[in-house]
Amino acid sequence: MKSAVETLNPTRVRLSIEVPFEELKDSLDAAYKKINQQVTVKGFRKGKIPNRVIDQRFGRGAVLEEAVNDALPKFYTEAVNEGELNVLGQPEVDITELKDGELLAFTAEVDVRPAIEIPDYSGIEVTVDALEVSDEDVEKAVEQLRGRFASTNPVERAAADGDVVTIDLQAKVDGEVLEDGVAEGVSYTIGSGELLDGIDAAVTGLEAGGEATFTSELKGGSAEGKEAEVTVKVTAVAARELPELDDEFAQMASEFDTLEELTADSRKRLENTKQYDQATQAQERVLDELLKLAEVPIPEKLLADEVQTRKHNLEHHQLGQMGLTLEKYLEIQGKTLEEFEAETSEQAIKGIKTQFILDELVNKEKLNVNQEELTEHLMRRAASSGMSPDQFAQAVVEGGQVPMLVGEVARGKALAVVVEAAKVVDTNGELVELEDDEEEAIETVETAEGHTEAAAEEKTEA
Repeated sequence: MKSAVETLNPTRVRLSIEVPFEELKDSLDAAYKKINQQVTVKGFRKGKIPNRVIDQRFGRGAVLEEAVNDALPKFYTEAVNEGELNVLGQPEVDITELKDGELLAFTAEVDVRPAIEIPDYSGIEVTVDALEVSDEDVEKAVEQLRGRFASTNPVERAAADGDVVTIDLQAKVDGEVLEDGVAEGVSYTIGSGELLDGIDAAVTGLEAGGEATFTSELKGGSAEGKEAEVTVKVTAVAARELPELDDEFAQMASEFDTLEELTADSRKRLENTKQYDQATQAQERVLDELLKLAEVPIPEKLLADEVQTRKHNLEHHQLGQMGLTLEKYLEIQGKTLEEFEAETSEQAIKGIKTQFILDELVNKEKLNVNQEELTEHLMRRAASSGMSPDQFAQAVVEGGQVPMLVGEVARGKALAVVVEAAKVVDTNGELVELEDDEEEAIETVETAEGHTEAAAEEKTEA
């Protein structure tokens, strides 16, 4: 076999391959054997028909077609390996010459990973939010905890903001009561924003037995998105009573003995959360700066496939779980389909660039993934998918997705290398020392590449 590689552009090549006929012997034998098992010729046992009879009865062309179809993948793979090509997707194959007994010649056009020059990233500098937790932040956190331990007591007065009301609802569209537009005994906290727009104003000031009518756009159900005339009747009013902020509350709501200890723990938790957010912000901004430094040609077909995959995952997973169509989602977002597709294309380009650059960095820095790192990553992915580690691992293995997970971990390690070399300062001008957390870096890479959990689950189910 002889092969030559012609570079069509930085992301696509054409392979020209010539195969002497004697190298097709195995595929020809396999073709005769396959046809032998499929046809019947009077006077011969099944599977024992001579080759010359098959040629006479069914045509040499049918045998050659079967043999070529069997041989093409093997010789294409040999040519790819010989040319040391990193191919993407399936090739477009064209048989240019087939001379029986002499020669098979064909071309294969295929996308390839572009050659990327890793830029000097040692000069990257980014600014992140300062790590500040105010007294107001702590007070708000404690108040939220306090609210979870609130009690309710029935009152005989008009409902006010913060009260819990029990209500009956009836929704009409075009004067007709909807089949799924009636609900009774619904508990609602005024001001929570958990039900329909306009309901807070409607129930505020009503006593038990009072009712009001208002107009609101339905958020779900058979008439989702339509304007409805909603009648609400208050059947009971209860006041929320918050527990006193004292040591007794601390003992009831936490493992601490004093309110002082509970407050200190709340501050620490907020600091940890802000520290995590700060690290994530640093990784995202360092990655953005790295992408700006490198020239990365994007294969057109790969980009088109990635855009289609992202659109499919949004429509059939994320929006499907919320009961929304793409049209309704765009209406809520205030975007046109053209704007959505442009944004999706931009996100896909970022994802492809991220993968290409970090993969190249993995090779350059000779970064490896050990079993412990892979297991830790698998455990996190399993937890976020709602599957047990064993179930997720089985799905990954059966779906042939182990290399995908290894790649995610390796790219996370590559980003961690870049972040470590970068200068990170906060908005106060203070130098930020980030902890070496490769798992956070992996999450940042996944976000950039668009690896949503829904997409990951779809891959493991494939």
